Amino acid sequence: MVLSANVDAKPTVLVAEKLGEAGIKLLKEFANVDCSYNLSPEELCTKISLCDALIVRSGTKVNREVFESSDGRLKVVGRAGVGIDNVDLAAATEHGCLVVNAPTANTVAAAEHGIALLAAMARNVAQADASVKAGKWQRNKYVGVSLVGKTLAVMGFGKVGSEVARRAKGLGMHVVAHDPYAPADRARVIGVDLVSFEEALATADFISLHMPLTPATSKMLNDETFAKMKKGVRIVNVARGGVIDEEALVKALDAGIVAQAALDVFNEEPPPKDSKLVQHEKVTVTPHLGASTVEAQEGVAIEIAEAVVGALKGELAATAVNAPMVPAEVLTELKPYVLLAEKLGRLAVQLVAGGSGVKSVKVSYGSARAPDDLDTRVLRAMITKGLIEPISSVFVNLVNADFTAKQRGLRITEERITLDGSPESPLDFIQVQIANVESKFASAISETGEIKLEGRVKDGIPHLTKVGSFEVDVSLEGSLILCRQVDQPGMIGKVGSVLGEVNVNVSFMSVGRIAPRKQAVMAIGVDEQPKKETLKKIGDIPAIEEFVFLKL
Repeated sequence: MVLSANVDAKPTVLVAEKLGEAGIKLLKEFANVDCSYNLSPEELCTKISLCDALIVRSGTKVNREVFESSDGRLKVVGRAGVGIDNVDLAAATEHGCLVVNAPTANTVAAAEHGIALLAAMARNVAQADASVKAGKWQRNKYVGVSLVGKTLAVMGFGKVGSEVARRAKGLGMHVVAHDPYAPADRARVIGVDLVSFEEALATADFISLHMPLTPATSKMLNDETFAKMKKGVRIVNVARGGVIDEEALVKALDAGIVAQAALDVFNEEPPPKDSKLVQHEKVTVTPHLGASTVEAQEGVAIEIAEAVVGALKGELAATAVNAPMVPAEVLTELKPYVLLAEKLGRLAVQLVAGGSGVKSVKVSYGSARAPDDLDTRVLRAMITKGLIEPISSVFVNLVNADFTAKQRGLRITEERITLDGSPESPLDFIQVQIANVESKFASAISETGEIKLEGRVKDGIPHLTKVGSFEVDVSLEGSLILCRQVDQPGMIGKVGSVLGEVNVNVSFMSVGRIAPRKQAVMAIGVDEQPKKETLKKIGDIPAIEEFVFLKL
């Protein structure tokens, strides 16, 4: 993910809910930090137009109105935790705002709390504790059930669910799991059987919920599903309250279908004081403590602060939740190619003559790797960024690249060209072609009639290696002057002299030609933008047939 911060001033980060000191300290090293807790929706919308990033936990609703109120300034929303159901991802994407979360730091804490509730429920710990403190000694009333040999159904086999499964196996439980997206091999390694939703309901003695709250999972446990469960089932929920129909659960408890429930989350938090579910004698409750350990709180604070700061610095974010999830190791490997992709897009669109609408772009990737071993989503997004940003006021990033391209009727097709050789490097070259347009620089038109540019990464630096049919080799740093000339001695010296006279520093030159003494294309890298008069002098050199200045 590539985002840009104002280079002239520190960005401002609004922390809208309490965050660990270690995270605040990290943020303050890079940004101005405004810690304003318990903001009303109106106050949040008022403040947000002055902020580059927003950090929340689960209690703040970041809806469409918040993004609209930001007037395009808000670039990152950080969710200190895993769930992001309080953030409008569609609105964030449309406004080009990256949403990152902290998916790993509280995993163990949540899993441990799930196991704690499981054991406390099975042995009536909370009820027995209250009884003894009330002066009673009711040993017969609080006889519990054993965990060993019982079947636990883990509903949602992600990070937390799989950690709960590991711990339950250690307690001697038989563990099954339901998750339509979980890989079977990961489950097998832990010793867990992946089963259908219906089989999980029908066979479980205990059910532990670990799915996100989505339209598909909302009230997933309801009258109908409770009726399919084994009588006397016990339910633990440390995920999201909304996945259970609370009225249906009360009925199932009263009917004896559900023997007990242990809940850390609720539809409404805090729940009403007169909640039948909370007050039910067969229910153990905690106030959303899943991530509430000292270690997890500090870990989440650091993880989200690092993600937000990294995104504001323009680094690639591996924890983006409204962008293609590209593994961190892939992002690291592709980093120089990401820069190459954006610069090729930026160069290509500047070559399009005025009035020509860019509608069809073809991107070719040359690689010795197998097609399924090359993730090009981030490269496509950066080419889109390069194509659109120079000719519009839209901010484009990995989050909104496909949405923005579609809005503008820009069709980007991709092809993989399989090469012989070592797959050690992910790519040999990237080629960008724009069809059905006229070019400001006729030599950029290939034999097949498209504007064509090709680039490679050399020693970690992006290079332009082909313009139209002409081979060149120039580092894509600073800006670029392309000249088509008659190939004859002294041309490099003449152009260099014109630039030297006005103190424009030339960083590199490269000449590609069809054949000796015929046409050639000279690519000149410059550190400063030459004035129009200087460019005109270059054009007036007799052997120069055409030229173009391109900003990188």
